[in-house]
Parts: sequence; C-alpha cells; structure tokens
Amino acid sequence: MKKSSPIFYAVMSLFLMVSTVLIGCSARGEEEKDSTNVIRIGYQKNGPLLILKSLGTLEERLEEIGFTVEWNEFQAGPALLEALNAGSIDLGRTGNSPPVFAQAADAPLVYVAAGKSKFKGSGILVPEDSPINSLEDLKGKRIGFAKGSSSHFLLVKALESVGISYDEITPAYLQPGDARVAFEQGNIDAWVVWDPYTASAQINSKARMITDGEGFTTDRDFFLATKDFASKHKEVLDIVMQEVQKSSEWANQNHDKLIPMLADVLKIDEASIQMTVERRVYGVDKLSPEIMQEQQEIADTFYDLEIIPKKINVEDALISE
Repeated sequence: MKKSSPIFYAVMSLFLMVSTVLIGCSARGEEEKDSTNVIRIGYQKNGPLLILKSLGTLEERLEEIGFTVEWNEFQAGPALLEALNAGSIDLGRTGNSPPVFAQAADAPLVYVAAGKSKFKGSGILVPEDSPINSLEDLKGKRIGFAKGSSSHFLLVKALESVGISYDEITPAYLQPGDARVAFEQGNIDAWVVWDPYTASAQINSKARMITDGEGFTTDRDFFLATKDFASKHKEVLDIVMQEVQKSSEWANQNHDKLIPMLADVLKIDEASIQMTVERRVYGVDKLSPEIMQEQQEIADTFYDLEIIPKKINVEDALISE
C-alpha cells in the first residue's frame, strides 16, 4: 500500500481544524439564533403570571411561532423592575407603584396592559381590640406599610379624605413579613397591606379592616416590558396577554382548583386564599386614558411627597402601537 505523503497529512490536519472551527461557529450561531427566540418572564408568587405558568398553556402557544419561555421568580415588584431595567428579563408584572419609580429613574420600560382592580383585598388593618375604629383615629398613630408601594398610596389618600396630613402619623416602613410580626407584637398601631397578607391577618391574627381601597385606589396589576423587546416582538407580547386573559378566566371559574394550587405555592392556609380569590376578579384591561390617569395620580402624589425625584408623565411609557 502506497504511503500518504507528509503534505497529505498536513492538508488533512488543516482541513479537520477548519471543519471543527466552522462546525463550532455554526453551532454557536444556531445557539445565538435560538436564544433570541426566548421570552424571559418575571413573576411573583401572588400574581396572575403564576397562574399562567402553572397551567402551561403559554408554552404551547409560543411553540407555534418558534418561541420558548424562561420563567424567573421574584419576591417583590421593585426587584423585578430592576431586572427589567438591566435587561435580564423581557416582561414582568408588578403592582401600580413600582412602575412609577422605574419611570422616574429613566428605566427603558413600557406599559403593556393592566390587570383588573383588586381594591377589596387591600386595606388598613388594626388589632381586634384596638381603640381605632375610623380613619380619624389614625392621627398620631404608628402605621406600618411598604414604602413606595400601593399601600403607601392607599394610606396617603385615606388620610387626606379625613383631613389628616401625612406628617401627622408616624410611618413604619416595613415589608409584609416584617410588618406582620410588628403588627402581632403590638409595635405598630395599624398595618396597610394587600392580599393575601390582608386575608391571612384577618383570619389568623383576628385583624379588623377599618377600610379597604374603595374610593382611594384601584390597586391594579400592570404588565411591563423592555422597550427593546416590545419594539421587536409585539406579536409575542400579544400572545402572552391573550394567554394571561384565558388563564384569568380559568381562575375566575375554577376557585375549587385555584385555591389549593395557590395555597400550596404560597404556603398560606386555604381559608386565607379562599377569602383572597373570592374578593377579586382576574383579568386584563387595555391601557385606557382613565387607567393611565390613575397612574398619573400616583406619580403626582409620590412627587409631592418627595418620594420620587422628578415629575413624570406616565403616558410617556405607553407601548407604541
């Protein structure tokens, strides 16, 4: 058998090296291409995106257009919006106040849609044996709530309604977990919070609600996306919101299945979850002028209280049609 020449071996070695590089580049190219067909969604355990994730219908819809979903869990809205601002996720849902702070910080975010009002589950709580029986009785009291949250706004508007200024109470800026401890130990006189914490305190700590959010706040959810993702993938966002609406309709019609599902995920008793879901309606609303005016009032209130650094126009963050 004729032996191959050294030149042959050299050429074959070079060919194999080039082939390996090209294959590697091709694989990386496919990987990069595939990575652009992913929507990274941020969710919290107490929101409608959790229900959507649990049902698994979004994955099926997006597969039809070659997209996949990556779910990222967050404990609170501000952290979720920080991830949106950093580009770590593409879409998320928060309460009504965090988007105001994000916009005031020049975050490149846009409103995609709004959730239904859930003011019945937000309120001002006092201990069962408290002498506080009305909003007027809150004057001079120490009140716990999360700074810059929907509860902060609810409290300000409730106090205004009876002529009490914000500086006539002592605020205790506490996240729900810490506020619950302070409330049960008597370190605060009242607690302003949202469901399911409200329901849990009413059922398990015998808290009294002296007012809910009616007339003070609609306490809506908002779905937000990065400007970059919204400009490139409006079809994907439309599909996501369609599936949020479908999963919301399922939730409204299947409390018997929804309650144990949420109780298991949230690690909260079913009685509290039942109270929570029975006093809210899940669903999606378009960003109407009325809804955006609600957001503008929140923004103006926080600016007047010097909680955000500048005055903003919330409509500047509307998604482009």
